[in-house]
Amino acid sequence: MHVDIVPVGDVSAPVKRAASEGLRTVYNCNVTVHEPQSLPSGAYDPKRNQYSAEEFIQLAERVGNGEKNIAVTPKDLFYRRRNYVFGLAYLDGSGSVVSTYRLQTSSDGGFSHKSSEEIFEDRIRKEIVHEIGHTLGLEHCDNNRCVMNFSPTVREVDVKEETLCGTCQRMVL
Repeated sequence: MHVDIVPVGDVSAPVKRAASEGLRTVYNCNVTVHEPQSLPSGAYDPKRNQYSAEEFIQLAERVGNGEKNIAVTPKDLFYRRRNYVFGLAYLDGSGSVVSTYRLQTSSDGGFSHKSSEEIFEDRIRKEIVHEIGHTLGLEHCDNNRCVMNFSPTVREVDVKEETLCGTCQRMVL
């Protein structure tokens, strides 16, 4: 499998590196990083002061060169009536998106003794792996340690592992 990471907006090298590492480690896939893209026109909702996640998925599908393509952006995303999303993907789709905006909180509530940079990069890896998992047909997992567990808050992202549980792993191999 080939996954193309599509940076949208100003995405730092450590973010791109963390995203690549997570994908290579969990899915043992080829990863490329696309040329940076401008924000999709029409994605910004001034009433919400956020961007529509679906527009970023469409951009990733349009410009990405992989079997799976994932947009990564520092912009705050929403999906339908949700206040925000860390990421979004369609089951068995080719495109997905992760926003780093709400993953950047400085602390994990004392869960570990890592630096804020390490915590941030852990979160990026988990969310990238999670969204690509959806494109591979994985739904949310009830195992709260599995990377495919639904995590509406950063605390729940911090608690889960960066890997698939045995059940989810068997479904994608």
